[in-house]
Amino acid sequence: MALDLLPKSMLKAIDLLPDAKTPVTLFTRHSIREMVSGQGLAGYDLQLTTQGRDLAQAWGSYLIDNTDRVIQHCISSPIQRCVDTAALMIQGADYISPENNTHHIEIVEKGLLVEPGSFVLDIKQAAPYFREQGALGFINSFVNNALPGMKHPIKGVVDVLELIYDTHPTNINGISLAVSHDTILAAIIAVISKRTHIDQTDWPEMMEGLFVWFEGDTFEDSQLKWIWRGQLGHLSIREFQQ
Repeated sequence: MALDLLPKSMLKAIDLLPDAKTPVTLFTRHSIREMVSGQGLAGYDLQLTTQGRDLAQAWGSYLIDNTDRVIQHCISSPIQRCVDTAALMIQGADYISPENNTHHIEIVEKGLLVEPGSFVLDIKQAAPYFREQGALGFINSFVNNALPGMKHPIKGVVDVLELIYDTHPTNINGISLAVSHDTILAAIIAVISKRTHIDQTDWPEMMEGLFVWFEGDTFEDSQLKWIWRGQLGHLSIREFQQ
């Protein structure tokens, strides 16, 4: 079965979701792609494998079938493997709830979902460090605010969280998809968890994601809640930014 390739944490997360009256967003890494050697960024041209396509579709079906929700909104990195992941998850969801899911994928062009653009102010300053340190070392340096040409880690993460808040579903039984990359997800999880170091075991797998929701009338006054690898977390956005 295609779902055998889904990170086990995702099935466990289903049981921890709030009831269907609370809209949630699944901020996820894309599905299984072609492999590449090296420790840097995977090329933008790497596509989903056949297994990756089957997995995304099966996960979309399972998600809707087991949460009593519909996909109300979808945003994606413009990189094709992310767009394809989103489209296939929606296609899978349609098998369970025909025509109730959105079929519009909003491509976020301003860099917030493209690695490592969400966190970069000056790519010319930052790029040499990425080449030297690799993805894991680069993100560890970023969360410690130790790199030139980068946003402060809290500012970088808040920018992405605000994007999610602005595209968050508002209806009962709603879920939103946000499809991005491992570096973006790894940095967000480290920063909101107040960690200053992560290792390879902390790195998001393909098709692994973070469920998030917000409680509050405005982004600045909201409480962020999330589920990552079977653990519930929460923080005040206002306190987080101070």
